[in-house]
Amino acid sequence: MTAWLPLRIMLLCLIPAVAIAQGALGEELIVSGRTFSCPDRPNCVSTMAVAESHAIAPYRYQASLEEAKAELKHIFAQLPRTELVREEEDYLQYEVKSFLFGFVDDVELWLDEATKTIHFRSAARSGYYDFGVNRKRMEDVRQILNGKL
Repeated sequence: MTAWLPLRIMLLCLIPAVAIAQGALGEELIVSGRTFSCPDRPNCVSTMAVAESHAIAPYRYQASLEEAKAELKHIFAQLPRTELVREEEDYLQYEVKSFLFGFVDDVELWLDEATKTIHFRSAARSGYYDFGVNRKRMEDVRQILNGKL
């Protein structure tokens, strides 16, 4: 009986390692302590998504980090039912509520100054379908940003 004890301990130690490895193979991407992954539902887009159905191109900018962030803040301030809930030097997080039922979408933007890239994730907080709302929102922001940064 005691000969199995080391084997049991080793197996118990391997379970968390396997779970971590499975997460790394999926869409679990963490940047600066934040996840930019999408759940397995069609209501999310991310510049760092692995699945093509969730993938969207990042924004590029030539201005300074401060100017790019100020322009993003200006654009999102114009969007209805949109609230800035968190701001850091290179990060912005917004909550956008739908018109009819007040469903919340989370929008996160990370400005990577080293590559002059704005990565983002936009996802419905609940539900399954978003009818393309998150993708459309972020493509609309891209159109507004075009030529400004």
